[in-house]
Amino acid sequence: MTSTTRAPNGGTLTNLLGLSREQMEAFFLSIGEKKFRASQVMKWIHHDGCDDFEAMTNLSKALRARLAEVAEVRGPGVVYEGTSSDGTRKWVLEVEDGSYVETVLIPAENGHRRTLCVSSQVGCSLDCSFCSTGKQGFQRNLTAAEIIGQVWVASRSGGPRRDTANRPVTNVVMMGMGEPLLNYDNVVPAMKLMLDDNGYGLSKRRVTLSTSGVVPMIDKLGDELDVSLAVSLHAANDELRNELVPLNRKYNIRTLLDACQRYLAKCDAARMITIEYTLIKDVNDQRQHAEQLAELLRELPCKINLIPFNPFLHSGYEKPSRNQTMRFQQWLYELGYTAPIRSTRGDDIDAACGQLVGRVKDRTRRHERYIQSIQLDAD
Repeated sequence: MTSTTRAPNGGTLTNLLGLSREQMEAFFLSIGEKKFRASQVMKWIHHDGCDDFEAMTNLSKALRARLAEVAEVRGPGVVYEGTSSDGTRKWVLEVEDGSYVETVLIPAENGHRRTLCVSSQVGCSLDCSFCSTGKQGFQRNLTAAEIIGQVWVASRSGGPRRDTANRPVTNVVMMGMGEPLLNYDNVVPAMKLMLDDNGYGLSKRRVTLSTSGVVPMIDKLGDELDVSLAVSLHAANDELRNELVPLNRKYNIRTLLDACQRYLAKCDAARMITIEYTLIKDVNDQRQHAEQLAELLRELPCKINLIPFNPFLHSGYEKPSRNQTMRFQQWLYELGYTAPIRSTRGDDIDAACGQLVGRVKDRTRRHERYIQSIQLDAD
C-alpha cells in the first residue's frame, strides 16, 4: 500500500477513517461545512465500507469534490487473507511503514457471534515469555486509523453493514499484537468508533480490552470508558508471574487486582473482570496453582478463561495434555469457579492465541537477541 497523503495541491490529506465523531465534526467545521455532515460520512465509511467520496450520493457534488481535494479514506492494505478449517479468518495487513500486523475473525460454533481480535501495536513492547508475538520485538504504536482499519477491513469482507442483524463483526477484543494500554491515545478513540452508532454500534459489553496489567492506564480507562476488561494473569504468585509476564515486576499482582476493583467500581452496571490464564505444562497447571488462583481471586468479581498454551518454535514451553487441562478446570470448579477452556481456533493458519507475529522492523533488537540465544543454545 502507499503511504502517500499529499493532496494534488501539495497539501496534506486528512485520513477520515480514524476520526471519532467529535474529530469528524471538527473537520467539517474546519472546511466550512455543517456538523451533521460528520454522521453522513461516518455511516458511509463504517456502515458501508465506502472509501470513494464520489459514491457518497447524499452529499452534494461540490462537497464530494472538496473532500477529494482535502481528505481520503485509507485503510491498511491486505497482504494475505486466509480461512482456517474451523472457519477462523486471518488478515495480514500492511501499515504505513511497511510493517505487517495481523487480525483474526473467530466465528462462534452457533454462527451468531463473530469476534474480531484486533492488534494495537506493531509487535509488542512487552516480552511475555510464552508469547511468540513478543519475540518479534517492537516497532511502534498503531494509529487510530490503523486500529479501526482492522475492523473496517473485516466488516467490508461481509458486505455493507446496513443490515445490523447480520453484522460481519459482532464482538471486538483488543487482544491481538501489542499491549493496548501502552497505546492508550490511539486505542481509546478507535474503541469509541466501535461503540458509536455512526461507527460500528457495538455494545460496550461486546468490546473487550485485554491488558497485561498497566495499572495507571487501567485507572485512566475507567474514567473514560467502561468497556469489558480482560487481564492476562497466567500466574497466581508474583515469583512465577515475574517470569511469565515481566511487567509484573513493575505492577505486581496485588496492585493489579486493586486496579481491577477500582475499574469495576466505575462501571455503570454489574460487571466482571475476565481473567486470562494460559496453561503451560508443568509450569502453572498443577493443583497448587489452581488453589492459589482460587484464593487470590476470591474477592474479585471475575470469570476465568483457561487457554491451553499454543506452542511455537524454541519457546521452551509445552502444551498440557487435554486430560491435565480438564483436571485443572475441575479443580477450579471444586473451588467454586466456572472456568471455560478456550478452544484453540485457527492454529492451522497461525491465528491462535499467542501466535500472531506479522512483520516487525524491530527497533528494540529483541528479536535479534532471541535468535542469537537460540543459536547459542544449539551450539
